[in-house]
Amino acid sequence: MELGESDLILPEAQGSERRLQDSSETPSTSVVARQEAVVAGAPGTRVAPASAAASVPAAGAKRGAAAPAVPDSLPAGIVAEAPAGGDDLFAADPLRQVASLDALAPIIEACRKCQLGSSRQHSVPGEGAPRAGLVVVGEAPGATEDETGRPFVGRAGKLLDDILAAIGFRREEVFICNVLKCRPPGNRTPEPLEVGACSPYLHRQLELIGPRVILAMGLPAAHALLGGHASLGELRLKLHRYRGIPLIVTYHPAALLRNPHWKRPTWDDVRIARRIYDGDGA
Repeated sequence: MELGESDLILPEAQGSERRLQDSSETPSTSVVARQEAVVAGAPGTRVAPASAAASVPAAGAKRGAAAPAVPDSLPAGIVAEAPAGGDDLFAADPLRQVASLDALAPIIEACRKCQLGSSRQHSVPGEGAPRAGLVVVGEAPGATEDETGRPFVGRAGKLLDDILAAIGFRREEVFICNVLKCRPPGNRTPEPLEVGACSPYLHRQLELIGPRVILAMGLPAAHALLGGHASLGELRLKLHRYRGIPLIVTYHPAALLRNPHWKRPTWDDVRIARRIYDGDGA
C-alpha cells in the first residue's frame, strides 16, 4: 500500500487543517533516503525509492531536483531482548499467568504499586484489537483519559486517529496503550519508580498481543521499551527490536500539537512502520 504525503491531513490546535508537506516546515535533509534504508533489509542491500517516498522533497531541494541517493547500509538500532535464563526481574510475577488482556485490566485497576494508583480517577490499561498487528505505545494518560479510562481520546488522540488513518489503519484495528496506566499529576513526565511499577503490565500486554510492529510515540515510551538514554533524534529513522518485534520511534501526538514542524518527520516515521507491517524490510 503506497500513500502520498498529501493523504495525511493533521488538524492544528485551532481546528484548522494543514498538510504535512507545508513549505513552512523543515524536514531533515535526507529523510526519504534514510527511510528507505531502514526498511531495505540487510546492510549492503540497495532499494529503489518508492514512488510516494520519492515525491517528498529534501530540505532546501528545488522543484525538479533529483532525489538523494539511497544509502547502502541499514542504520543500527537498539535490540532489547528479554533477560536470558529466567533472570527477568518479573519472571516470577503473577502477571505471567494472566492469559488475556481482559483479565489483565482489573489487575491494573487494583494496582497501588505507586502513588499514582491513589491520585488518579481511572486506570487506563489500553484498548483495541487483542491480536493487533500494530501496537501504539505512548507516555501516560492525560486529563481526558483519566476521566474516561480510555487512551488517546483528547486532542492528541484525534490527531493519532488521523495519523493512523493516513497509513491505512482504523483505530479499532490496532492496540493503543501507554507506559503508565495512571495519570501523573499535571501531566508531568513519568518518574523512574512509576515506570518500573507499570512496566510489567506493558510487557505482558505486548507478550499477549504479539504484534508485527510497535510504534513508540515519545521519548518515555522509547526508553521504557528499549532502555538507555538516547535522544529522540538518535532513535528516529532506525529499526529497533523489542524482544524480536520491530520497533519504530517517533514524536508523541501531543508534541505535534505544540510543534507543528515535527509533523513532517512523524509522517516519515509512520510510513516506515506501515511498510514494515506490510512485510517490506522487517
